[in-house]
Amino acid sequence: MKKDFKYLYGPVNSWRLGASLGVDLLSQREKICSFDCRYCQLGRTADYVTERRLYVPTEDVLKEAAELPDVTIDFITFSGIGEPTLALNLGEAISAFRGIRKEPVAVLTNASLLSREDVREDLFQADFVVAKLDACSQASLEEVNRPAPGIAWKDTLEGIKRFRTDFRGKMALQIMFINANKDLARDISRIARTIGPDEVQVNTPLRPCREMPLSKEILGGIKSFFRGMNCVSVHDALKGRVVPISRKKTLLRRGKI
Repeated sequence: MKKDFKYLYGPVNSWRLGASLGVDLLSQREKICSFDCRYCQLGRTADYVTERRLYVPTEDVLKEAAELPDVTIDFITFSGIGEPTLALNLGEAISAFRGIRKEPVAVLTNASLLSREDVREDLFQADFVVAKLDACSQASLEEVNRPAPGIAWKDTLEGIKRFRTDFRGKMALQIMFINANKDLARDISRIARTIGPDEVQVNTPLRPCREMPLSKEILGGIKSFFRGMNCVSVHDALKGRVVPISRKKTLLRRGKI
């Protein structure tokens, strides 16, 4: 009988990470997030969350990891139904996976909690951290990402810069461009240069959501603002094939395989 995984999903074909096995430390029916991004494939944020707490015990996730079939994985990726840094045991879980699996560990974060020292410390356990940067001001943050009350653009940016300075792994900035922020590309690129990431990921929503994706031509023009940086674009990525361990649970978190 095929195992019904609750906390692990994929592997999915990630244009950024290859064959990516997802780890969901939130694992609830409703999205748990500090943002309500216009383009989120998980739908609207029903209730904002900004305080960290334990949702899924680390040992429960490790039990599933021990039952994984023999699948090709390039990255173990902490993401899931919402913002992974809201899980209080994120650092513990990353460290545990690094002890039982050979693959590198990535975390996809909206960066809203990077102003917190405990969050940065947890993320130091990862090999690769991808932080969101869709805005260049408080106004554009509220327009595109629609943060929870109390989340300030200046604090988020300072948190990203502090993390970049101290992190010893690979760090990328993921920038999701839609109609609402496409004209801010030059300003966002200037901010990205002050951060100095290892990689810039220029993205547009290709999964089912409330926003239309930008064309390859428009995204190519946006990419030109990041000339001289290690910049990759979703439209230029090679597509591979993977077979998920649980199609239903993968669709719940991704919107598509």
